[in-house]
Amino acid sequence: MKKFLDENFLLNNKAAEKLYHEFSKDLPIIDYHCHLPQSDIAVNRKFENLTKIWLDGDHYKWRAMRANGIPEEFITGNAPDKEKFRMWAKTTPETLRNPLYHWTHLELKRYFGIDSLLNEKTADEIYDTVSAKLQTEDFSVRSLMKKAKVELVCTTDDPIDNLADHQKIKDDNFSIKVLPTWRPDKAMAVENAEIYNAYLHSLEEASGVKIQQIDDLFSALKNRQDFFHKMGCRLSDHGIENFYAEEYSDKEIESIFKKIRSGADLTETEILKFKSAMLIFFAEQDHEKNWTQQFHIGAVRNNNSKMFALLGADKGYDSIGDFSVAKPMSKFFNKLASSNKLTKTIVYNLNPRDNYLIATMIYNFNDGSEQGKMQFGSGWWFLDQKEGMINQMNALSSLGLLSRFVGMLTDSRSFLSYPRHEYFRRILCNLVGTDMENGEIPYDFEMAGKLVSDVSYGNASRYFGF
Repeated sequence: MKKFLDENFLLNNKAAEKLYHEFSKDLPIIDYHCHLPQSDIAVNRKFENLTKIWLDGDHYKWRAMRANGIPEEFITGNAPDKEKFRMWAKTTPETLRNPLYHWTHLELKRYFGIDSLLNEKTADEIYDTVSAKLQTEDFSVRSLMKKAKVELVCTTDDPIDNLADHQKIKDDNFSIKVLPTWRPDKAMAVENAEIYNAYLHSLEEASGVKIQQIDDLFSALKNRQDFFHKMGCRLSDHGIENFYAEEYSDKEIESIFKKIRSGADLTETEILKFKSAMLIFFAEQDHEKNWTQQFHIGAVRNNNSKMFALLGADKGYDSIGDFSVAKPMSKFFNKLASSNKLTKTIVYNLNPRDNYLIATMIYNFNDGSEQGKMQFGSGWWFLDQKEGMINQMNALSSLGLLSRFVGMLTDSRSFLSYPRHEYFRRILCNLVGTDMENGEIPYDFEMAGKLVSDVSYGNASRYFGF
């Protein structure tokens, strides 16, 4: 019988153990996509207690607590922090077979040396012990990142952000590189004319460009992208339901833009045409700057209108969507490839039904210009768990080159999330090690070890050009 969370956790044979401990475990972390608040890194924040660093903003935990019958007062409400933590501790034993159970105990063990299982009986002792440590310099934000062997982090930033926090981090000569990522979703979010025009006003102030015509919008965005590039940005990111690939003309887009600038809401067709034009514009700009573009597709957001009205976005009311993916994706990439403007690309899928579809579709657009140009991104959000990771890597292995995969990211808002890289690496090593033990690939640690070390770290280090 194996012990829970021992040194060979998730490693089910000798080959897997050797691959992990000798070729993957001690490699640095490149976290090329996350939602960490860069302001906390800039000021080297010390969190007041375990609730502040662990529960605030973590909609994974919030969903589990709601499912366990915990009132909202103890989730996003005004209950005391310790009471909120007690409610999470009450919920934790109920998360067996959910990745939250693994992540919770990995984080307690790796950062704070706590082997006790979290439950109602241990809650207060764990809360008090960790909260006291969080007050010390050894557990400040920057120290936590160093403990996790983080080498580089890419945050997620809107074009209007002044990136002052990034500048301060750079000026401090912090040993870990922290770079911005260009996330221009709001620049194409034209569903509501009033909200969109308010955003354009902020973009005008940030860029110094008066936005009256569509070309003015392009100029303002180019201005901001130039600034991001100077600040070290080499990645864009787009959170979209699906690829937008409607036919449009320049004249139509000019007319649509004038309409929304007049304060009138657009029709559904106009919205899709405008988003299609903007997505092509962003992709062409990424190509011009030799950036990597990322697409997170497949989420249906803010499903619970009552709770959206009460709490706003990103509070745990999003879900996997069901979209027709192949044709618009093909049309989008084909348009870029036909004009030689398709840059390095990562597509993250949220519906596991589409794993094989996406793995085959993106490989249609590799052109031999570089290794792994088109990437099937790691298991994301609802697929960021053992089964989801295995299925993604199996699809990629079967239809492409696992050896060129750029590996894992946290996609997290928490500074305690880095054990997710360990989790991924263990699953990867077990997958490859099991094939070795079964005679499905050669029992050759030089070859297999290179694969797991590349996927764990080396490929990302080479691919992004930071």
